[in-house]
Amino acid sequence: MSSILFRLGRFSFRHKWWVLVAWVAAVAIALGGVWLLNPKFAQDFDLPGTDGGVAMEQIQENFPAATKQQEEPSTTVVVQADDGLAKHAAQIDSLVADLGTLDDVDRDGLQNPVTVAEKMPQTASTVLGDDGRIGLITVHQSMNLMDVDMDTKQALLDVLAEHRGDGLTVEAMGGVMSTMEPPGKAELVGLTVAFVVMIVAFGALIAAFIPLVTGIVGVGLTMLLVMLSTEVLSINQAATAIITMLGLAVSIDYALFIVSRYRTEVDRGGSRDDAAGRAAGTAGSAVVFAGLTVIIAVAALMVIGIPIITQMGLGAAVAILVAVLAALTFIPALLGAFGRFAFLPRIPWIKHADQHAHDGDSLGVKFGRIVVRRPVAFVVAGLAILIAAAVPMKNMQLGMDMTTDDQVAAQKLVATGFGEGIGGELFVVMHTDSGTIDDAANAAVETIKTLPDVATPQTLTWMGNGPSPEAPNRDADSALIVVTPTSSPSSEATHDLVEAIRAISGDIEKKGAEIHVGGQTAIMSDLSAKLDAALIPYLVVVVGLAFLIMIGVFRSLWVPLVGTLGFVFSMIATFGITTAIFTDGTLGLIEHTKPILSFLPIFLIGVVFGLAMDYQVFLVTRMREEYHHGMNARDAIVAGYRHGARVVASAAVIMISVFSAFMLSSDTTAKLMGFALAIAVFFDAFIIRMTVVPALLALLGDRAWRLPAWLDKLVINFDIEGEKVRNHGLPVTETPVDTDAAR
Repeated sequence: MSSILFRLGRFSFRHKWWVLVAWVAAVAIALGGVWLLNPKFAQDFDLPGTDGGVAMEQIQENFPAATKQQEEPSTTVVVQADDGLAKHAAQIDSLVADLGTLDDVDRDGLQNPVTVAEKMPQTASTVLGDDGRIGLITVHQSMNLMDVDMDTKQALLDVLAEHRGDGLTVEAMGGVMSTMEPPGKAELVGLTVAFVVMIVAFGALIAAFIPLVTGIVGVGLTMLLVMLSTEVLSINQAATAIITMLGLAVSIDYALFIVSRYRTEVDRGGSRDDAAGRAAGTAGSAVVFAGLTVIIAVAALMVIGIPIITQMGLGAAVAILVAVLAALTFIPALLGAFGRFAFLPRIPWIKHADQHAHDGDSLGVKFGRIVVRRPVAFVVAGLAILIAAAVPMKNMQLGMDMTTDDQVAAQKLVATGFGEGIGGELFVVMHTDSGTIDDAANAAVETIKTLPDVATPQTLTWMGNGPSPEAPNRDADSALIVVTPTSSPSSEATHDLVEAIRAISGDIEKKGAEIHVGGQTAIMSDLSAKLDAALIPYLVVVVGLAFLIMIGVFRSLWVPLVGTLGFVFSMIATFGITTAIFTDGTLGLIEHTKPILSFLPIFLIGVVFGLAMDYQVFLVTRMREEYHHGMNARDAIVAGYRHGARVVASAAVIMISVFSAFMLSSDTTAKLMGFALAIAVFFDAFIIRMTVVPALLALLGDRAWRLPAWLDKLVINFDIEGEKVRNHGLPVTETPVDTDAAR
C-alpha cells in the first residue's frame, strides 16, 4: 500500500494545478446542484419496524389531515398571572390579535383561553389551569416545519416580549420554538483555535493555513453531497451537526499529520515531490488505516436500525472518506502550489514541531523518558484519575429530553397548570379490515380512561376516517385517539402508560382490529428499548473489526488489546464527568440540567473509539517504525514521542477545540454533545494514548511488537511504516538513523 500512496502523493504534488482544479470543480458542481435542486432536510423522526413506527405509518395512510397538521408548526403560547388571567383579559386579547399578524397563522384557531372557558365550560380544563392562573393559546401556522427559520421564530418572540409584563407572564413551547440557530459560531471559534494551534505546531503561517483550508473544503464538499442526497433519501437535519463537527476536526487532524511528515521528509533531503510521496506513503498509510477505523466505527451505527442514527453514521463516514482523500491528494497539491514557501514566514520564537537529535529535547521527549523510566507509576496514576472521574456514572440517567432552553420556562408553567404531558401526546391508532371500527374504538377509549397517568380522561374520545367530513366516525375503518399523559414525555410513568395501552391489543384483536401507539413520545420510548438491544451487537462489530485491523497495522496482539482496554477506561470517565455536570449540576455550569440523551452513549462509543484509534495509529506506528529500524523497545517509545507527541497533542487540542466550541451554543443539548465529545478526546488522547499506553508498552518490552509465529504467517503485511518508500529519492549516502538520539 505504501508504494501506491507514494505514487499518489508524488503525482498530486507534480500535477498540483490539475488536482486543485479537480477539487474546486467537485465543490462547484455540488454547489450548483444544491442551488438548482434546493434540496430539503427532513425534520420528522420515525422508527420503522417498531410499534410506534407502524402507528405513524397508519396515521399517514388513514388520517392525512392529521399528518399534515403534524408537519406544520403548532406553537403553544402559555400565559400566566398570579392574580388570575380573568383580570388580564384585555391584555390577552391584544396578545391574540398580534399573534394573528404572524405569517400564515390560522386566525380562527387563535382564541383567548379566558373567553373559551366562559363560552364552553366543558372544555375549560383544556385551556385553563391552576385555578385560572395559567392558560394556553395554540398558534398554528400553515407552513412546512422544514421551512421554519430563525426569522419566523424571532417574529413570534418579538410579539411575546411586547405583551410580557404588568403582571402577565408570556412564554412559548413547541412549534417554531424548536427551531435552533444555524451552525456557524461554534465552527468559527473551533477554526480560530485550530489555526492558533497549527501556528504553534508548525512555527509558520502558510503551513498553518493548509490544514485549515483542507478542513473547510472537505466539510463543505461533504455537506453539499449530503444535501444532494436528500433528493433521493430522507435525511434528518439533526444528522448534519455531527457531520460538520467530526468532519472538520478529522480533516484538520489528517492534514496536520501529512504536512508535519512532509516537512520531516524535506529536511531529510531529495526532491520535494519525492518528499511529498514519502509523506503520503508513511503518514498517509497511517491516515488510511486510522480513517478506515473511524469509518467502521461510525458506519457500524447502522446496526442499531434507527434511521437518524444511521444517517449520522453514514454521513460521518462520508466526511471521513473525503478527509482521507483530501489528505492524500489535496494536501500534496497545496504543498506543491506553495513550493518552498510552504513553511514561510517562520515565527522565530516557536520551535519546529519535528525535531532532530541536535535540536534539543522537547517537552514530549522529556515526558516520554519519564514515562518509560517509571511506567508503573504512570499506569496507576492515569487509571486512578479515570476511575475517580467515572464515580458519578452511578447516577447516570438516560432520556430523550430535546427541549431547547428557551422553552423550559413555558414547560414549567404548563406542568404546573396542566401536568407535564402537554406537548407529549400519545397517538393511539386503530384499524380493521372487516366492517367498521366503532366497537373496538369505543372499547379502547373506555379502557384507556381507566389507566393511570391519563390527563382529563373525561374528555377522551376517538376520531374516525369515515367518508363524510361532517361525521367522520360513521363508516370508519380506522380510529385515532389522542391521549395526553400527566407525566413528562421522558418519565417512567409515561413509558408505562405506552406499554399499558399496547397491552390491550389482545382485547382489541378479539374485536377484529389492531391497535398501535405512536407520536414522538412513544417513538422515544421505543428508541430507548432499541438502543438497549443494539448496544452489545454494536460493540462486537466495532471493536471486533477494529481489533482485527489493528492486528494487521501493528502486527501485534498486545498493542490492540492495550489500546482497546484503555478506551473502556476513558469512556466510563467521560460518562461520569458528563453525568456530574449535566445531570447532577456539579459546578453550576448548566442552568437547566437534564438526563443524558439515550442515544449519546452508543453514539459516543462509536465516534470516540474511531478517534481513539486515530491517535493510537499515529503515535504508536512511529514507535513501531523506530523499533523495526534498530532501536530497542524503550528507546523506540521515546523516539515515537520525539516525532509524534507534539503533532498528536496538537491534533487532540484541535479536536477538543472544535467539539468544546459547541459549549457556546445557547442550547443545553448541543452543549451536552460538544462537552461529551471534547472530554472524551481529552481523556483518551492525553491520559490513555500519550501516557498509559506507552507506559504499558514499556512494561511489555519486546513482547509488545511480536505476533505468534502461526498468526504472523496469516496477517497481511500492510507496510504501514512505509518501509518500501522510506528512502525513495534520498541520496545513497544518507546518514543512518542515530539509535542513541532518543536516549
